[in-house]
Amino acid sequence: MPVGIFRVCLVVITAIVNHPLLFPKENGTVPENAEEIIRKMKEREESLRLEQLRLEQEIADQEATQKALEKAAEIVEEGKEEKVRWDMWTALSMVIFLLIELWRQDFQEGNWQDTGGEEDDMAVLGKAFKGVAFPDKAVLASFYEKRILGTTGDMARMREMVEGFADDLLEALRSVCNRDADMEVEDCMGVGSMYENWRVRKPFVCDLIVPFAPPEPYCFRSQTWCSGDSFPPDEQGYGTIKVCRADEDVTGCICDKTKLGEDMLCLLHSQANTTRPSSEMEDLLCFKNTQYLDADQVMKWFQIAVTKAWNRISHKYEFDLSFSLLDSPGALKIKFRSGKSIAFNLTPVVQYENSDVYFISHFPRSSLAADLPSSTHWFLTFAVYERRFIQLVSKTLPANACHVSCLQILSFLHGKQCSLTGPSGLTNYHLKTVMLHLLQARPSQDWAPEKLEARLQDMLKFLEKCLQEKKLYHFFIGNGKVPAELGFPIIFQRAEPLNLFRPFVLRRDVYRKTVDTFHEMLRNMSALINEYTVHIPLAHTNGIHKESL
Repeated sequence: MPVGIFRVCLVVITAIVNHPLLFPKENGTVPENAEEIIRKMKEREESLRLEQLRLEQEIADQEATQKALEKAAEIVEEGKEEKVRWDMWTALSMVIFLLIELWRQDFQEGNWQDTGGEEDDMAVLGKAFKGVAFPDKAVLASFYEKRILGTTGDMARMREMVEGFADDLLEALRSVCNRDADMEVEDCMGVGSMYENWRVRKPFVCDLIVPFAPPEPYCFRSQTWCSGDSFPPDEQGYGTIKVCRADEDVTGCICDKTKLGEDMLCLLHSQANTTRPSSEMEDLLCFKNTQYLDADQVMKWFQIAVTKAWNRISHKYEFDLSFSLLDSPGALKIKFRSGKSIAFNLTPVVQYENSDVYFISHFPRSSLAADLPSSTHWFLTFAVYERRFIQLVSKTLPANACHVSCLQILSFLHGKQCSLTGPSGLTNYHLKTVMLHLLQARPSQDWAPEKLEARLQDMLKFLEKCLQEKKLYHFFIGNGKVPAELGFPIIFQRAEPLNLFRPFVLRRDVYRKTVDTFHEMLRNMSALINEYTVHIPLAHTNGIHKESL
């Protein structure tokens, strides 16, 4: 703006200086043609006026441009300040949210066994039960007597027959194996629903596990996900088994890692105790070029050994034996000449240290279970301790306690619903886990036979709660309240709780199908039970209600 004013002043001064009247010519006389001079002066004045207007317009444009730039700069500055404030609030909100979420998860995992407010939870849960007609005591008792007890009476005789045949088969297996090179097979043990007396769905299948060990001088050294080494979340519940020499140090000797000179000898390991070559490690059922036991190799070895053993003793029996599943090591079926058949599973396992926890080579898979990380990863089974816990708690319960009855009814209802709408992510093992949690949470008198209806509702509500939260913790892993009488390994009690419903978080389609199947089962519960229930007169039902009152 000062430059513009200076230019205007310069034009005015120039006009004044050049005015003919102010500085006349040398002769000092006014020209005769005055009109011509006046006309020129007017033209000059008009040109100066136009120039002044042009300069004023330029000055105004410059001022407007300057104001616009200043305003834009202010807007940008305010935007930056607002963005900084917004970013700060966003970051602060995210930090607060993460802290709350971490606190919530830690609180739930740290108190998953706390049962102080469990009855309150049962009171506020059960949203899926609204409008559901739950069978009364008389209907449940009639259903249990006709449908459950009426179909499970032959289980004891079937167990005895299968165990006797399995012992004979394993004895023949030992005789056909090379004691110096093959695995050493021990006696079998019965586990699962058939030996816990709650199996209800046919066909009845006996589950037997067979511990085995390597030949001398080798031994198994196991490593679990909770042994201190880092295992990814999808490998929790698994472990690996390393085949080592019995006199080999766990950490390994330096002679295995360093080439010793020809004139040097390891004082711990003689030349006769050197590790077997790779081909012989494969003979020990290890994964190729490793010392880790391979589940697939074990399956092939066991199937071949069972086949040889049956060929040796088949002449003694009047039935045929065959493999019902080729992808399972010992899924066997006995076929009688009458056309009847009996199925049972004979599964090789490896003992974990000196406990009754076992690494199982092949585990029954479900739609919820993920594939094994590799064939060198073995799943851990606590079936022996589960059976012992049920036996131990049963001694403290009232006569004819209803805990097994609840599990049988729930297993039947879920199995019947799955046969109608297709399989879901729930398994019988999940249902048994629910029962184990409630057995530990509730006092003994709550399991009296007349409380069957209430306890069955508790199991359904507990399962509904677990499905809503996608959390059902393994009963033994991370449970510090396991009775000391069981002799359960402390390493698993101190481990982080293992969520059996973790795959639901990753597989939403399976989760939705499971929840829909559960709700459909609740809606169809009365119809499914009434289908197998003898008609009960109304007077008899009222009499039972009066007695209960």
